Amino acid sequence: MSSEVNRDYRYSEQASALLTATAEEVFTYLDDHRSIASHMAADSSPMMGGGEMGLELDAGGGRAVGPHIRMTGTAFGLKLALDQVVVERTPPTTKSWQTVTQRLIVIGAYAMGFRIEPRKDGTMLTVWIHYDPAPNRLLGLLGGRRYARWCVRQMRDAAAARFRAKPVAGGPTRSRRLERET
Repeated sequence: MSSEVNRDYRYSEQASALLTATAEEVFTYLDDHRSIASHMAADSSPMMGGGEMGLELDAGGGRAVGPHIRMTGTAFGLKLALDQVVVERTPPTTKSWQTVTQRLIVIGAYAMGFRIEPRKDGTMLTVWIHYDPAPNRLLGLLGGRRYARWCVRQMRDAAAARFRAKPVAGGPTRSRRLERET
């Protein structure tokens, strides 16, 4: 977990890919929140249940520590909203943000971000999310893990499509779940 994320969360998911780009190129792409939030746009996935989320950024596009990134919209006919703040940004290796307030369906409060590690054979990208269960326990059990996994994979896959992923041990990409003790 990022040293800047100021609390513990119950669950985690992450997904990684080895990319054929420099760390600087990958960071620049992912630092633009529009690049990594596109999976929440209209008609992007059944995971949004026919809904979409709009993105509101500050004048700097969320490319500093402190700005708020707001998203509002619907999923499955329900209104969603969240306010996130960038809590860490260290080009070209890390960026993370966490919710300040949220009205979500299948997960609760969360912190999310990415790590970039330059390697001889490319750049390793790991996208992660640490999250709490949804306020509605049943909906969280039905969809929380699936949604969190989908989210990190969508961000990883957007970067992999942009920069072409290279095969790594266990396949070109990998994902894992980490459950924290309570």
